[in-house]
Amino acid sequence: MLQLNYNPFPELVSERLLFRKLKETDAKEVFRLRSNPERMKYIPRPVLETEEQALDMILMMNAKVEENTDINWAVCEKETGNFIGFMGFYRTQPENYRTEIGYMILPQFDGKGYVTEAVATLLHFAFDVVQFHSIEAVIDPEHIASARVLEKNGFKKEGHFRENGYFGGKFWDAVHYGLLKREFLREK
Repeated sequence: MLQLNYNPFPELVSERLLFRKLKETDAKEVFRLRSNPERMKYIPRPVLETEEQALDMILMMNAKVEENTDINWAVCEKETGNFIGFMGFYRTQPENYRTEIGYMILPQFDGKGYVTEAVATLLHFAFDVVQFHSIEAVIDPEHIASARVLEKNGFKKEGHFRENGYFGGKFWDAVHYGLLKREFLREK
């Protein structure tokens, strides 16, 4: 079974981005993301109503890092230090050498290629450092921008599950993407 160890916290760097541990002071930005109905329209989770809920979310994500079960980073512009979003791995299955990637960025940073760059950085970490065998991404089929990011990073569409989740009074479809380590190595 895969042995996870995220302590000390692995800070990462890409061409334009810094990846650091989420801090309590990020609650305002996390709240801006998770309370934005437009940002949340593809995510079947409750919209946050207070900054305190955002702080609780940060504390929960950091607890998972301490437990070596999942990991999320605050992603910031290298040049300015501005928080652009958060992303990481969750629903990790160490027994299967598998994890799921997720990401969210503030709207003003759309269209700059940051998510594509960030996902590539996280994939290098996941496959080269942690030694995962496969990474999954689950998205809403209408989230075209997210599908593009995944495909640019070598993910393959593995399935479209119709009405397989229920949230907010409706059934949601989910598209599952996957990337195997050997496919990632070929892409390098």
